Amino acid sequence: MDTDVAPKKGSFISAIFLVAGCCIGGGMLALPVGSGLGGLLPSICMMAICWFCMTMSALMLLEVSLWMKEGAHIITMTSKILGPIGRNIAWVLFLYISYASLVAYAAGGGVQIASFMDNYLGISISKDMGTAILTIFFTTILIFGGQFVGRVNTIFFVALIFAYVALVAFGTGEIETSLLFYRRWSAAWLAIPLLLTSFSFQTMVPSLTPILKRHTQSLRWTIICGTSIAFIVYAIWQILVLGIIPVEGVHGLIEANVMSVPATQFFGHHVRSSFFIYTAEFFGFFALVTSFLAMGLGLYDFLSDGLKIPEKGWGNILLWLLLVVPTVICAVKFERAFMVALDTSGGFGDTILNGMIPVLMIWVGRYKLGYKNDFRVPGGKLLLAFVFLFFLGCLILEISMQSGFLPAAHEY
Repeated sequence: MDTDVAPKKGSFISAIFLVAGCCIGGGMLALPVGSGLGGLLPSICMMAICWFCMTMSALMLLEVSLWMKEGAHIITMTSKILGPIGRNIAWVLFLYISYASLVAYAAGGGVQIASFMDNYLGISISKDMGTAILTIFFTTILIFGGQFVGRVNTIFFVALIFAYVALVAFGTGEIETSLLFYRRWSAAWLAIPLLLTSFSFQTMVPSLTPILKRHTQSLRWTIICGTSIAFIVYAIWQILVLGIIPVEGVHGLIEANVMSVPATQFFGHHVRSSFFIYTAEFFGFFALVTSFLAMGLGLYDFLSDGLKIPEKGWGNILLWLLLVVPTVICAVKFERAFMVALDTSGGFGDTILNGMIPVLMIWVGRYKLGYKNDFRVPGGKLLLAFVFLFFLGCLILEISMQSGFLPAAHEY
């Protein structure tokens, strides 16, 4: 049953930051490289469509989550509503998205930790050691539960916002207005899979229900506010980066796309302020950490639910090992392979697991099994059909690009 008792204001704000922090992660550093190739206006339009559909799918998943008993995660939901086939697909895709994301965040954060230790403390450590330190430290935080993770994440998210504000304040003077009028609509829509990844947080929705005590109004506004914050942050970030780094030419976004490096890699060639460069490094670290905590919490609860491991005593130790060991090994040994997996997680993982499956569960749960709840996503069958067809189209787009039927964005 849903509760009418609103959670504490601190828990509500922490939950919003968890959602926003999960979205605003390492993928933000690659966002201008992929979506910016079409220019500012086309990229904002594509981003708005993806924001709407990903927010709707998250609200649908929330509705399903409230049908279930507290503690139920994606596996339990898909098993009860979509049967064994839906459960097995969810298993594979959830693990694919979650572990690929954690590996990317751990690898990227490891580089930054190693750089920080060397530049500011005079201690030389390897990137692999930095990866291990980040993974072990922040996975240990997950053991203390969702509310504690929310508080810790809030601290880092506030730091992220301060770094972001500093970037915008000091970078505004570096913007060349003429660069913002570049448009290439034919390339903009090819970035949709990457944009889906930028708004990917649905896997942690079931973890929000106990944090906010199943209070439907708080849960709904947590999702809407969290994704809206991410959208605003992305839009301003796009203006900043696309106004500083040109799309074409030497050290432009097309070159960054070909080289598969983040946009911040080329700031030094277009920005005069060294403070801006340092702030960008801190911003990147905070973005990675907040995403690691949010994605890690979702995976932690998922494994607890799917493997029936209690989050206490030896169960916590086992769950800790299941996150730390694969993440560190893969980040150290197979970093490049998993970066490729992260690039395609939006086109394959998000379109199916975070897009089509929530729609199917709502359709079957509402209209076949008769599930009811105080919370119901508006729009009826028309909205369900629209969202499902959008994600199906995104999946076809990703398959076409990966199979070579469509060129890569920088070749279009």
